[in-house]
Amino acid sequence: MFSTGSSDTILDVEGILVGQAEDPKALTGITVVLAPQGAPAGVDVRGGGSGTRETTLMDPRTAVEVVHGLVLSGGSAFGLDASGGVMAWLEEQGIGFDTGVTKVPLVAQAILFDLAVGDSRVRPDKAMAYQACRGAVSDPRLLSWGNHGAGCGATIGKLLNGPGAMKSGIGSASVRLESGLTVGAVVAVNALGDVYEGGRIIAGLRDPEKGGFINSSRLLLEQTKNLSFAEGKNTTIGIIVTNGRFHKCQCGKIAAMGQNGLARAIRPVHTTMDGDTLFAMSAGSMEASLDVAGEMAAIAVERAIVKAVKAAEGLGPLLPAWRDLQEA
Repeated sequence: MFSTGSSDTILDVEGILVGQAEDPKALTGITVVLAPQGAPAGVDVRGGGSGTRETTLMDPRTAVEVVHGLVLSGGSAFGLDASGGVMAWLEEQGIGFDTGVTKVPLVAQAILFDLAVGDSRVRPDKAMAYQACRGAVSDPRLLSWGNHGAGCGATIGKLLNGPGAMKSGIGSASVRLESGLTVGAVVAVNALGDVYEGGRIIAGLRDPEKGGFINSSRLLLEQTKNLSFAEGKNTTIGIIVTNGRFHKCQCGKIAAMGQNGLARAIRPVHTTMDGDTLFAMSAGSMEASLDVAGEMAAIAVERAIVKAVKAAEGLGPLLPAWRDLQEA
């Protein structure tokens, strides 16, 4: 059986740095995972409304073998500008692909929609991303989860287009085998659907008048029309890192198997109005089974989602969090 790493976070995998920055008033933020030595990475996009940058770097047909940074942010498509700040910081450190003229950092990104929660005029930008990189750490005790980083403005349970939604956030978890193989994940949960633990809804769409949960999966099955952008302010995005040695094509498979964690923890998921995207990175040299690492990724992602919900802080009676329901 598996256990968790010592911190039960993505930083149980050595060789990476994690940084976060956010604007708690505007309710948006950014999370970066840096691989200073470069690391193979893959991506798997399941949602129908994704927003990404530089995912072609991970296409097996492209020449580049490693990336130097992966980014999760709010801000919708506006937030994609933030990667420039990550590139600027990495370039200052002399990190990047050596072109013979200069070193070009290779950075990929996925975004979520949080513009409707706080101040839509404020988005993660180059300055916020640079701040996150400057504060990037390898010590998990220096990081906070919930309403931080890319989870600052995250919400869930939005099938009624706002009423009944709940505050969510960002969470991290790890899985470790006796062999030493470790897989960690960090996930920002901004889902259309509900979050489950042990087969039971723990957070999601609440009845605006009566309280209690409305089962979003059942409600979706009663719909007679396709989802529209009114229900399209969603997306769960995450990064998986392992100390197993895999090339970028195999990392893509780990990311794909990691999506099983979303399916276990969120229902409905991967809809046309979700932008669900997972990256996977190989930051180690340990020989390992691809299928084992993929299943570990699914477990880590599922646990990170639950932890994200439980770490979130509510924003008043109209947008409560899981912890508020425990105190009621």
